[in-house]
Amino acid sequence: MEYLDFELPIKDLEEQLDKCLSIGEESGIDISDSCKKIEIKLEETRNEIFKNLTPWQKVQLARHPSRPYTLDYINNLTQGTFMELHGDRTVKDDKAMIGGLGKIGDQSFMFIGQQKGYNTKTRQYRNFGMANPEGYRKALRLMKMAEKFNIPVVTLLDTPGAYPGLEAEERGQGEAIARNIFEMTRLKTPIITIVIGEGASGGALGIGVGDRVYMMEYTWYSVISPESCSSILWRSWEHKEEAAEALKLTATDLKKQKLIDGIIKEPMGGAHTNRAMAYDAVKKTILKTYKDLKDLKPKDLVKKRMDKYINMGVYS
Repeated sequence: MEYLDFELPIKDLEEQLDKCLSIGEESGIDISDSCKKIEIKLEETRNEIFKNLTPWQKVQLARHPSRPYTLDYINNLTQGTFMELHGDRTVKDDKAMIGGLGKIGDQSFMFIGQQKGYNTKTRQYRNFGMANPEGYRKALRLMKMAEKFNIPVVTLLDTPGAYPGLEAEERGQGEAIARNIFEMTRLKTPIITIVIGEGASGGALGIGVGDRVYMMEYTWYSVISPESCSSILWRSWEHKEEAAEALKLTATDLKKQKLIDGIIKEPMGGAHTNRAMAYDAVKKTILKTYKDLKDLKPKDLVKKRMDKYINMGVYS
């Protein structure tokens, strides 16, 4: 497993514990007391580190290379029932934006989300999770299909932003994102949105207008990344930690500002340390939220959703 800079004390203790256990097995000498002391120290260190994470450290966790991605969640939640749907019926199939139908238990959902790659080849294939206009148009096509058949929509956000290339702008990147935001506000079926990693800028917001919006504990959601903010304000990436603090981009910050509806607890150390626990937490959140929304009439659902976003940033 890969470790981030601030996790190195945990790595050292885990290596000490492994060495202690292997020495005990090889020598036949009872050194369980020594191993127990290392275990206690390891637990204390892990708790201390993750109790006091800075916003920048949470950004690093959201980008952890071992963190589960959109397809990991979908495949686990749907248990083999997921059927991916392709193409925007205009340009092509965007591999950075995936979507399709799947079941959690007996209930069908339309799942949509950005997908990153696991290695150099798949990162290029998925365009590093940065969708082109056709990706957002594919997402909208699938949402409209879900609305037609009264299927709830689940969107999973994990992107460093929409693709900023010239060809994306030529094909109407800004219009595609704006159209999605507009159409999602009045979609006549429940929309549940969960930030599972990075929620950057309009790239995330293009599929992020939900009746309920949740964030995993160690994720971030902001109009701009800390590095880009730092480069604009200070002409350097050196102030990215200061920018992360100022942007108020963590789940805790956004909950305080009432911009999200809840925080999904992650396993100690992040979703990648216990994937089964992370999947289960997301599954429970989706089912509970759908239960709260399913009996609302389409007219009331749309009104509540619109009111939710109209009231953001309004102070008396």
